[in-house]
Amino acid sequence: MANKPDYYKTLGVSKNATAEEIKKAYRKMARENHPDAGGDEEKFKDINEAYEVLSDQKKRDLYDRYGTADQNRVPYGWGGGVGGGGGTTVTFEDLFGGAGSWSEILERLRNGEGAFGTNWDIGGSGGGFGGFGGFGQQTSYPQKGQDTTVEMVVSFAEAFKGTTKRVTVRVPGRADKTTLDVKVPAGAVDGGRMRFKGQGVPGRNGGPAGDLLITTKIAPDPQFSRKGADVLTKVQVSFAEAALGASAVVPAPDGSKVRVKVPAGTQPGTVLSVKGKGAPRVKGVGNGDLKITVEIPVPTSINDAQRKALEDYVAASS
Repeated sequence: MANKPDYYKTLGVSKNATAEEIKKAYRKMARENHPDAGGDEEKFKDINEAYEVLSDQKKRDLYDRYGTADQNRVPYGWGGGVGGGGGTTVTFEDLFGGAGSWSEILERLRNGEGAFGTNWDIGGSGGGFGGFGGFGQQTSYPQKGQDTTVEMVVSFAEAFKGTTKRVTVRVPGRADKTTLDVKVPAGAVDGGRMRFKGQGVPGRNGGPAGDLLITTKIAPDPQFSRKGADVLTKVQVSFAEAALGASAVVPAPDGSKVRVKVPAGTQPGTVLSVKGKGAPRVKGVGNGDLKITVEIPVPTSINDAQRKALEDYVAASS
């Protein structure tokens, strides 16, 4: 499989690590990379995805064997694939009726047993092994439905303060649309995920339905952005204010205004911080900080008095 994720490498454990070692590594990396602690959100999602697979023995076995943790699908690429065309992915259970691994299938053949269970007849009317005839037959055991992931866009203010949004989703395999009231917690981060059990694709043959996963996408805001629980904004000061020192009033995301001190000699790009004026921490206590980047714009035009003052400054500096 191209670009196959290495979940063991993601968690920093060996392929024969115990369940306890995997849990310990996950907890350590999750703490270090949590967005509320200033970590990278994409890496945090990768860590959670790796742990979700490796902490589940069934998913881990599938991943170790096929490079995918999807219990219904395995990579397939014999020749041109079923029905022609290459690179096809088919259901392992659909092909082999839950017969197990290739070694198990071959062992059954050596013992004169049916290799593919009651649904298959080697060399019989269902088609020989070499012809792969009869692969259109359906298995009869219960199979869990697939999870469905949808994205829900929220404004910066909604993510900051929290809100409840009604979402209507068309889930594959369901006759009617699914409508849910989704509670967005105060301090929700971009890429945060909420899971609704049993609201995904219906199962087959009486199997349970998959889950519905709703991820939050924070819409761009003209004044603020987020990095975990910290809120980022900008303030502009003049060259004179930056050189001599000044104070500036900056809007905060909660609707209040804060006064910050701009020290003498402040350089462009300097970041001033106001403790506790960021977003609420979804998992944790208190709020993040308000991070204010200082910008010192260069005027596009100046009057005669300003020009004279600047010339005098240059002369005094030489």
